[in-house]
Amino acid sequence: MARQRDAELANERFRGTCGKVLESLREHWDGLTRLVDAPQIPVDHNRSECTLSESAVVRENDYGSASEWISRRAAMLFSMLATLTVWKRNPQQWLTWYLEACAAAGGRAPSDISMFLPWNVTSQQLAC
Repeated sequence: MARQRDAELANERFRGTCGKVLESLREHWDGLTRLVDAPQIPVDHNRSECTLSESAVVRENDYGSASEWISRRAAMLFSMLATLTVWKRNPQQWLTWYLEACAAAGGRAPSDISMFLPWNVTSQQLAC
């Protein structure tokens, strides 16, 4: 691949956008091929990137439907769910608990949301 990359870089047909891609390939070649000699490096993305990419896909789909307000809400929810996961809290249990509290408050957010912040939530609160 490296030989073909260099041959195409030498060819004038591959100037412009193709040339930029080939230059980037040459510039990042060591990093791209490092896992060949180091099998302990995972081929796929790390867990954090996977979590973020799911949110990005949904966010992009929401923007595609021209609903920026729902995208903002979704981004806040994804951030909260990711934070809950980091704090080792069950996001589904938390969401159920929070929505039940909203229903009890007449369909509005509870007046004091501090108890719902991931670092304040105990496992017992989610054990409903």
